[in-house]
Amino acid sequence: MRHRAPRPRSAASALVAGVAALAAATLPVLAPAQASAQPVVHYVALGDSYSSGVGAGSYIGSSGSCDQSTNAYPALWDTANQPASYVSEACSGATTATVLSSQLSALSTATTLVSITVGGNDVGFSSVMETCVLESTSSCVSAVNHAEALTASALPGELDSVLSAISAAAPNARVVVLDYPRLYDLNKSSSCIGLSTTDRTDLNHGADQLDDQIQKAAARHSDVFADVRGYFTGHEICDSSSWLHSVNFLDVSESYHPTASGQSGAYEPVFSANAG
Repeated sequence: MRHRAPRPRSAASALVAGVAALAAATLPVLAPAQASAQPVVHYVALGDSYSSGVGAGSYIGSSGSCDQSTNAYPALWDTANQPASYVSEACSGATTATVLSSQLSALSTATTLVSITVGGNDVGFSSVMETCVLESTSSCVSAVNHAEALTASALPGELDSVLSAISAAAPNARVVVLDYPRLYDLNKSSSCIGLSTTDRTDLNHGADQLDDQIQKAAARHSDVFADVRGYFTGHEICDSSSWLHSVNFLDVSESYHPTASGQSGAYEPVFSANAG
């Protein structure tokens, strides 16, 4: 009697058997990927009225004459990023000397991020603007020329002193040095009431000279230079949607400072892009 040879298993049945064998085997358990640890940020804001937020409204009563605003770029960045700690020492009217004498105590080896605007008051920003608003074009040009002379001669050493002191007090910090906007859209000057085009041209040139020295100082100290001028393009005085106050006789201190939109639309994104 002949025996029937066993039929070979089909490919489908072989696959089912293989899956069953795998299911019965003990497989290693893969641990979930660890989320990359976020750095702990301890942020200190230093500097003058452009960092305290003069012109942006919503001032903090406890800041007194420093006029710190909840709309200033340091406060906006703090709200958006929730660092481990945040302190603002920025104060209206601050110079390099007053930063050295009254603002650096907030820094320590734990500080990881510092922002600063400084230099405008050292070269007489307020007095120059007062001259240009109240006096003749020739007086304005003379005042700007004097400020530019100070910018070229005295300011570099003053900026060096501040940035060296920040580095010594906060050796582990990333230092972001922000500059100042040009005040006027000169393309719109002919249809814009107020100062003459000569005044405005000289004031813009003076701002560029100041920013140039700030940029060079940041480079000398290996700090980060953050340039706001491009963000204010189309939002300068004489533009229909200016982010800068013109002269304000009802609150002179706000004159020629960023509005809340200037802080949120220019200073905060520029700082955020350079904060690391």
